[in-house]
Amino acid sequence: MNYKSYGKVPTRKGFGEGLVELGEQNPNIVVLGGDITSSVLTSFFRDKFPDRFFSIGIAEQNATTIAAGLALSGKIPFFSSYSAFAAFRNADQLRISVAYNNANVKIGGGHSGVTVGPDGATHQSLEEVAFLRSLPNMTLIVPADYNETKKATIASGNMFGPAFIRFGRSGVESFTTPESEFIIGKANQLTDGNDVAIFACGTLVWEAILAAEELEKQKGIKARVINLHTIKPIDIEAIVNAAKECGAIVTAEEHQIHGGMGSAVAEVVVKNYPVPMEFIGIQDRFGLSGEPEELMQYFNLNHQTIFASALRAIERRDKGFDKIRKVIDFNK
Repeated sequence: MNYKSYGKVPTRKGFGEGLVELGEQNPNIVVLGGDITSSVLTSFFRDKFPDRFFSIGIAEQNATTIAAGLALSGKIPFFSSYSAFAAFRNADQLRISVAYNNANVKIGGGHSGVTVGPDGATHQSLEEVAFLRSLPNMTLIVPADYNETKKATIASGNMFGPAFIRFGRSGVESFTTPESEFIIGKANQLTDGNDVAIFACGTLVWEAILAAEELEKQKGIKARVINLHTIKPIDIEAIVNAAKECGAIVTAEEHQIHGGMGSAVAEVVVKNYPVPMEFIGIQDRFGLSGEPEELMQYFNLNHQTIFASALRAIERRDKGFDKIRKVIDFNK
């Protein structure tokens, strides 16, 4: 299947428009702002439904606690701030007020990853997946583009329970369509192939598609690209099938390799069907100031790195990993 870019659109726009659509569908949807409504585009909802929008100020912890109270009173609250603050400044409130109570609170983590650019390390949230996926009851979504972010926002508003949507500031390639399937917890296989599986989320999904095209063009390798937009609950079936049918896996994410999406995939693989894996992400360091495209190249978050990692995973598999697996029954 060939994919094309429809241009670069910020994923935060999908979040903002998704909130408006939810507000039109359900009068119980309310939104809380933290003085950066124009940045995370909750301003769309504020302008359309001013009586259902509450400005809490620069007080993420307070906003999350208020959201929990609203949820326990029957409302469906969304709160959004920069992911660095929405996930970590209010970590205790997320853990106790929201997750522990299984409160129906939705959090939008904007400006995530290095693509926030010049704002630098303090605002480049690269660790929240590791924290959030460890919270009981929490659903964690990392959509790939504008359309998928809009669908993820609407889907999270229509499900019950805590949810966190991780999205970015800068424009990214828009390649899915309004008709593309999106189901929370179900990965989307974008390309067919049994030579290697590439699991990606967020901005790296498009790069994975480009890498798959180059692998086939240059090496005759057919890669299975899987958009793992939901990190929790994770699609165990898609991962196990890829491990069995491809025998080699690459994961790619705009996040620390420690505890991120790749780690979540590895947990499934090592328990069910171990195969060689390669991990692409931030290598245990903080971000830097710079333009988004420059930072993605600097940190090797690109299709060239995915291409090279796929070749390494295939080489490791072909050097005898399958022979080892035939001797050991990993299911015992």
